[in-house]
Amino acid sequence: MAEARARAGSRRGDLLALGAGAILPLAFAPFDLYPLALLALGALFLLWRDVGPGRAFLRGWLFGVGLFGVGVSWVFISIHRYGNASTGLAALLTALFVLLLALFPALAGGLARRFGAGPLGVAVGFPAWWTLIEWSRDWFLTGFPWLSVGYSQLGAPLGGLAPVLGVYGVGAAAAFTAGLGAAAFAGRGRARLVPAALAALLWVIAWGLGTVHWTHPTGAPLPIALVQGNVSQDVKWRPEYLADVLERYAALTERHWDSRLIVWPETAVPAFYHQVRDAFLDPLAAQARRHGSTLLIGVPVLGPKGARYYNAVVRLGAAGPPAFYFKHHLVPFGEYVPLHRYLDNLLRFLDIPWSEFSAGAAYQRPLTVAGHPIQTSICYEDAFPGEIIRYLPQAQLLVNVSDDAWFGDSLAPHQQLQIARMRARETGRYLLSDTNDGITAIVAPDGAVLERAPQFRATVLTGTVRFMEGATPYVRWGNLPAVLLAALGAAAALLFGDSIPITRSPPA
Repeated sequence: MAEARARAGSRRGDLLALGAGAILPLAFAPFDLYPLALLALGALFLLWRDVGPGRAFLRGWLFGVGLFGVGVSWVFISIHRYGNASTGLAALLTALFVLLLALFPALAGGLARRFGAGPLGVAVGFPAWWTLIEWSRDWFLTGFPWLSVGYSQLGAPLGGLAPVLGVYGVGAAAAFTAGLGAAAFAGRGRARLVPAALAALLWVIAWGLGTVHWTHPTGAPLPIALVQGNVSQDVKWRPEYLADVLERYAALTERHWDSRLIVWPETAVPAFYHQVRDAFLDPLAAQARRHGSTLLIGVPVLGPKGARYYNAVVRLGAAGPPAFYFKHHLVPFGEYVPLHRYLDNLLRFLDIPWSEFSAGAAYQRPLTVAGHPIQTSICYEDAFPGEIIRYLPQAQLLVNVSDDAWFGDSLAPHQQLQIARMRARETGRYLLSDTNDGITAIVAPDGAVLERAPQFRATVLTGTVRFMEGATPYVRWGNLPAVLLAALGAAAALLFGDSIPITRSPPA
């Protein structure tokens, strides 16, 4: 009887882990219920507390299934609607993607429980391992850092740590808050006061750092216009619609030549640069020069001898002769096929079309606008903070162009804007986010959205931004301090945690 009750309790704990993961996406945009991140992680840490590494691994995996199953469900839209995969195949590939991503929190659970015990393990060790494994998603197998916990705290007091420790430092602070809360919940009497006081102190420090201005404006204000074409993916790449697409963007731009910088989104021109240069882009550049304007336009570029092609942004107009940024961090299976020599036959059999773009150099000379260097990124490149700060403090303005039409009316565009806002706050720069069908926005150096365009409407978002000088601590040190602090936390839990034997999980 006792064994049956233990089994039932373990299974209830497993289901609670799944549910806790499923509510965590509500802490991110567009819901922004940031306290749920603390509650979800706190619940997970408590569910790890009294089980062995194997059960903690399982519960971490179930937590990840809930988190990514809800939070990145939009992958199905990209694969099915725009990848031309059948409903069943798209569902299968999406499920496999979620199950693989769930291995990250699973690994965090197994390691946290194997190398941490007692109150110190819950309060420090568990959050430390969570942070280290979450950071590994930034770079392992090209990286997929979507739904890192720090993004959920962008508008919360813990977001004040972003210019100092970056998104992983903010996420670590959220995880440590959850761990301290879990330790206080599990403690007794006055023992609860210490973790509660430490959590309060952490929040006060974060709030105080959030009031510091690490950068300052330089140069004259810059009037800008962000063109949102709202061109459907169903027609965008069909040759018979090319003239209509170009005419739409030209017409939207025509009314805004008073802006010093005009931005078009990723692949706004659905043809190779050389195919439209003479008839369209050169006359457009001449018109921009007459008005003293600079254009940034998303356009594919065919390399020398036609051997490679790039997802690129070209700068035209008053800033000088054409200059390019070639996208460096490509989307696996979206812009290129990893291990293509081994997978091409399979993909042909499944009849799924995948692009084969080439990656630009890891570091490229920054484009300039009005004599100031800027940092340009394309699509989900802005999800990799270490790559953004590679261009700072030289770059004085951040520009990201994207085509979120691949995600339809889903959570993805809202999540990506939240990611972009974190880059602005980490670096103390204005950020311009220009998308095909939303969400186009102007973001302030503190991560606040100053202006945003409605989704799914052809429009132009106008405003004024400033070039910013100076460097935040995060720009100078990157992720190193946050990772070192998490590593120290994991080591402290291992060396100084209670010597409590690891409880063996009852059989499932």
